[in-house]
Amino acid sequence: MPLRVGFVREHFSTPLLQLQEADQNQTFTLVECPSGTGQLIKRLAGEEEPEIDIAIALTDPLISGIANGSKAYKLCGSYVSTPLNWAVITGKDTKFNSIADLKGTTIGISRLGSGSQTMAYVMALQQGWPTNELKFKINNDIRGLIDSVNDGSTSAFMWEWFTTKPFVDAGEARFIGSVPTPWPSWLIAAHPSPARAPVDQVTAFMTKLSEYVRSFDSSPTRADVVKAKFGYPEEDIQAWLKTVAYPQDCLAIPTKVITDTLDVLEKAGVVKAPEGGFVVDTFVHQDVVKLI
Repeated sequence: MPLRVGFVREHFSTPLLQLQEADQNQTFTLVECPSGTGQLIKRLAGEEEPEIDIAIALTDPLISGIANGSKAYKLCGSYVSTPLNWAVITGKDTKFNSIADLKGTTIGISRLGSGSQTMAYVMALQQGWPTNELKFKINNDIRGLIDSVNDGSTSAFMWEWFTTKPFVDAGEARFIGSVPTPWPSWLIAAHPSPARAPVDQVTAFMTKLSEYVRSFDSSPTRADVVKAKFGYPEEDIQAWLKTVAYPQDCLAIPTKVITDTLDVLEKAGVVKAPEGGFVVDTFVHQDVVKLI
């Protein structure tokens, strides 16, 4: 049975889409999750249809989910090795002109446990705001988030910079700042059950993905590929490509990625370390991935 791989259809997913096009034996199927990592995690956990077996998702919600007790998945690989630049976006006619103006207001998020929520905590930590006083409103996807900052139900939301830039260029919203992640932006997780995600299938998928990630990362024509798939302006694609890098081996995760992310998330109040501290080995699918 083909693996069901959940993903978000945006420029970061280009190597994955290239692999799917070349997958003549149909060893996996792609499942779009437009609401982002919160939705990916729910589908891994079987809390939302269609279920998925593997998720290519944001580092921080994946790690915080395991740290907060989720048994629905284990980390099985790396996908993007550079930080994600989260834009802070408000409505076209709001009174908010800087991140500092957002203190005490309601922030829009896609789902509970999503990157948009995790990064709001990181933003609050950087600003010196009490993280336990943050207020959120769930708006599901990018369209709902933009509507919410324009109807006044939220002050701002956070989303990847280049994904939201077309809406800003069209005059639907405004950038008022950005918060880059203090960790590499994307990891890969798999359901721990061999019945859902057999080790040999997961390993084979990850091995092939590594080939396509390496090829994309070094391709002189990759800007043309992104433009053909997503239609972004050339200057935006070139600006993004200067900021992004992929791992040489998707089947390896630096131990430091997990420990450093947990350190920031604990300071932000998103996770709480158990007595004796976190055990990094418990975060990973040890039959698939190697810690380095």
